[in-house]
Amino acid sequence: MIEYLWKPAFVFYSQTSTQAEAWKSKRLQLILEGKSSSVAPGMRPSATLPKLTPQEGKPVDTCARYLLNNAKYLKYDDYLKAGLPMATGVIESACRHLIKDRQDGYHWG
Repeated sequence: MIEYLWKPAFVFYSQTSTQAEAWKSKRLQLILEGKSSSVAPGMRPSATLPKLTPQEGKPVDTCARYLLNNAKYLKYDDYLKAGLPMATGVIESACRHLIKDRQDGYHWG
């Protein structure tokens, strides 16, 4: 999920700036507190403030849409309270590729 936050951060700030890290971290903290549905509405108006083109603002819309569409699954506060582990994007990606390989008929061994 963090990759969804980095892309809009880089719309507003350079990739080497501490502001991009702070922007991402603030929203990540809210999401981990179970407030993902409140993060998304605040992002979209931000894309229009600097007068971005629709293409430049696309990462912001993509992230906001992801948060809204998946709000029922983004209950990280509940997951953390229950002591459940949280997968990283690397693990999720590896699982996706493994499943795809199996569905495409690739067999190991």
